[in-house]
Amino acid sequence: MSGTPRQARAAVTAVFFLNGFIFGSWAARIPAIRDHVGLSDGELGIALACGAIGSIIAMPLAGARAARVGSRRATRVALGLMCLAIAVVALAPSLPALCALLLFMGAAMGSCDVTMNAHGVEVERRYGRAILAAFHAAFSVGGLAGAALGAAAAAADLDVRTHLAIVGVVAGAVGLTWSRRFLAGDADATERSAPIFVRPPRRLLALGALAFACLIIEGASADWSAVYLRDELGTAAGAAALAFTAFSITMTLGRLVGDLLVGRFGPQAIVRGGGALAAVGFGLALSASHPVAAIAGFACLGAGMSGVVPIVFRAAGRVPGMAAGVGLAAVSSTGYLGFLVGPPAIGGVATLVGLPTALVVLVALAATVAALAPTTRHAAFAPAAAHEPHPVAA
Repeated sequence: MSGTPRQARAAVTAVFFLNGFIFGSWAARIPAIRDHVGLSDGELGIALACGAIGSIIAMPLAGARAARVGSRRATRVALGLMCLAIAVVALAPSLPALCALLLFMGAAMGSCDVTMNAHGVEVERRYGRAILAAFHAAFSVGGLAGAALGAAAAAADLDVRTHLAIVGVVAGAVGLTWSRRFLAGDADATERSAPIFVRPPRRLLALGALAFACLIIEGASADWSAVYLRDELGTAAGAAALAFTAFSITMTLGRLVGDLLVGRFGPQAIVRGGGALAAVGFGLALSASHPVAAIAGFACLGAGMSGVVPIVFRAAGRVPGMAAGVGLAAVSSTGYLGFLVGPPAIGGVATLVGLPTALVVLVALAATVAALAPTTRHAAFAPAAAHEPHPVAA
């Protein structure tokens, strides 16, 4: 069975939430998995790198798959694999087994990220107005919920294997049920004769650069915000954690109102204004060198970057002559690479010139985002011609 655009919107929102919930649950229980397997910090880093490698490898393949068979079927398969992966990852008895399971989980998560965004772009086209930012807000809310419940499970001393198995089973049951209301299977599938892997146009390269810059900022904020407040500004650990909390809250709130803002002001204005807010706000915070200013600065980063990725994904899904899944895969892979290499790069620069100076890189990246705003002009919302998808088997 398949759903109307309104039903598909609710289904995609649910899948984005569940993706965030799975990710948040996993992140909260990483220490428990490390202790269960008996890993050093270095060994844990190797295992986590396997997850990142799996995502980067799988994203282009997932985009091609979504283009060929349609994002409905590709998303349901990727979601099922992701739920299976989270359910079994904590069963790893050794480092090699954990590396293999994380390679699988990373591939499933990366695939689902691409395909669910591809379906979201198609649902948005048929729905009649901008709704993509709301999907990303659902992911953020799901991540916060998963992390909170994960922390509660850890505090209650619930075995990590039991906890993540429950997460996988419940998310799979809910997600595969709701996703039956996705659009029809042929809603965005390409013809068999149509090329899948094509040379990326210049527009897509610029969008990739935008995603790369934005996700470096996000990754660096996650990894270095608390370190900056604690080590450079002398705050307690609890107060230092407020920096990334502020970033996460403003990121989520920005995505909740992002669609309304895009509809009113247009994508270029939102990207340009968001980049300027992030650059000026965080730059002033670094100049002040005060804990309260730093927390406000990270809040500006979150608010400024909140609307950029949904706009970039919308534009990537509408590149002429290229299937939505393929364009999204290219931009997602580039952005995810920034998320991975950004924090270590900041650390390397900090070793040479100190962390406060290294964080000036984030100001420059935010300014770059503002400068690249014209590349998103094609992300202005334009609904598809009204028509209903044909029901097909799940």
